[in-house]
Amino acid sequence: MTDSEPHLLGDLEDLQDGEMRVFEDIGDYGIVVCRVDGELYAIEDNCSHADTPLSEGRLRSHNLTCPLHGTSFDVRTGEHSGPPAYEGVPCFKVKVEDGVAVAFPTSDGKNTNDGSGDVGGIFQTR
Repeated sequence: MTDSEPHLLGDLEDLQDGEMRVFEDIGDYGIVVCRVDGELYAIEDNCSHADTPLSEGRLRSHNLTCPLHGTSFDVRTGEHSGPPAYEGVPCFKVKVEDGVAVAFPTSDGKNTNDGSGDVGGIFQTR
């Protein structure tokens, strides 16, 4: 994803734990925002293996599973669980400012959603 500007997502207070919301007008594929354990996470809404919307898959804990071939992606980092995907997906930092959520691309390769410094963005395994 080449879009480096922050994206206004609006009020996501009604998004419950374990739920997702798709924003199709961001970047080439859109992003999917997930709430897990009270935190908001966002990743590109496109499986790196099959060009399929991840938002059509299942969210379990921090893992969003592709509906086509079952690879899961960690919504905190974009990291994939393994084949058939060979790389992760871009992720975004989500901040809530005055009740409004804003997604910021993590162009530096670090996901700072939880302050732990986990590696984010695209992972290459071969």
